[in-house]
Amino acid sequence: MCTAFQFNGYFGRNLDLETTFGEQVVLTPRHYSFPLKNGTLFKNQYAMIGMAYVAENYPLYAEAMNEKGLCMAGLYFPENARYFPEQANKTNITPYELIPYLLGQYESVQEMKTVIEQISLLDISFNAKIPLTPLHWIIADQKESLILQSTQSGLQVYQDAFHILTNNPPYPYHQWNVHNYMHLTSSYPQDHLTSQSLKPYGNGFGTIGIPGDFSPASRFVKTLWLKENVMINEKEEENVSQIFHILDAVAMVKGSVKTMQNQEDYTVYSCCMSMNDGAYYYKTYENNQIHCIQMKNKVSASQLSIYPLNRQQNIQYQ
Repeated sequence: MCTAFQFNGYFGRNLDLETTFGEQVVLTPRHYSFPLKNGTLFKNQYAMIGMAYVAENYPLYAEAMNEKGLCMAGLYFPENARYFPEQANKTNITPYELIPYLLGQYESVQEMKTVIEQISLLDISFNAKIPLTPLHWIIADQKESLILQSTQSGLQVYQDAFHILTNNPPYPYHQWNVHNYMHLTSSYPQDHLTSQSLKPYGNGFGTIGIPGDFSPASRFVKTLWLKENVMINEKEEENVSQIFHILDAVAMVKGSVKTMQNQEDYTVYSCCMSMNDGAYYYKTYENNQIHCIQMKNKVSASQLSIYPLNRQQNIQYQ
């Protein structure tokens, strides 16, 4: 399971999984060669940075941001995701090629809209040891967001007014479900029940009913509530901290969620991408210290720049 959102020039993401997958922060420079399964060779116009597993010098991105601030993330979408054989008159690419293919050549969501409609996702694995994962995607710049869901009906594209994606059910359910929480408020509530001018006996009464569980629909609503009410400042460090606080509020603690196979589902890492500064911030489950890798001055390198994650807890003793 996962949570991703765009807010005020930042893109936040929790990756929730039963285990790590060899992920590292990977910066792909401009004009890097991506051999596609359709037999062509794709070279990206724009550099990108994100979390990826590198196999055969190929960065398999979980999420990434290009140098223009366009962001994209793939999130788990079991049972509903469908991929297809090659189709005539379509742009046939595999799910793992989607992030570099789009981020490598487009600057904005608006620019890629007509292109996305022609895409069909191929049911072809990277190799025998790396099968396809059922995913759906959120693509976001500072103005708008799209949701991509490849289902039995083909590729569905939704305008995402809330700039959020979690997991199942399909996106239209989440759009409808938020109506159930229109009553929530951060304000000090007034007595609309009696004529006695009752006073709350503490703060936070306007948030009674906000979801607190880890289900996808609940994480969607809680993320929406928090990002609609969070305070954003002029300082980059303070804003990054706020994004991580939102992610922490929907993060999974080891032992709190078990999968069907009785494995622990937990937040392996959290990240924040600054669309204005080209900076990738992350922290891991084991290490709450925020780390930052900046894209500038590295976009024209000749090979991938790979940054292993620092999972060692960094406690400042005084």
